[in-house]
Amino acid sequence: MLLLDRVLGSEDDPALADRLHALEHRGAVEYVWLQGADLQRRRIRARSSAGTECAIALGREDSLASGAVLLLDEHRAVVIRSTDLPRLEVTPCDAAAALELGYLAGNMHWKVEFDGPRLSILVAGERADYLSRLMPLVDQGRARLMEAGDGR
Repeated sequence: MLLLDRVLGSEDDPALADRLHALEHRGAVEYVWLQGADLQRRRIRARSSAGTECAIALGREDSLASGAVLLLDEHRAVVIRSTDLPRLEVTPCDAAAALELGYLAGNMHWKVEFDGPRLSILVAGERADYLSRLMPLVDQGRARLMEAGDGR
């Protein structure tokens, strides 16, 4: 079991982002998905996306949030994700738009889920950043966009 006893920072922190990005390319970033209510807890057991059993035991000075980095070394990272993040649902209108949308999501390292022909994008940062990338496809009539703010 992996003991995680402090928050190192946020995945958005410039000091951590480059290191996380490099690890992400190697498939070495593990995510611990927690519901919003569990983010308030300081002690919790969970399993990471790679199957690692994690025991989170934070001190009073630390708190969990989506994007919190709990482990970062040269071999791997562990990052908290909230299942309650809002989503953007995008449905491509043809195969070419689907390829472009898939390339965009991968290139931007967006967290996505597939729901039939629809791509469900977890909005982990500024919504406007996601929309600025998606709107050319929508404006050209090559994709339809729908908001799904309930998480899942």
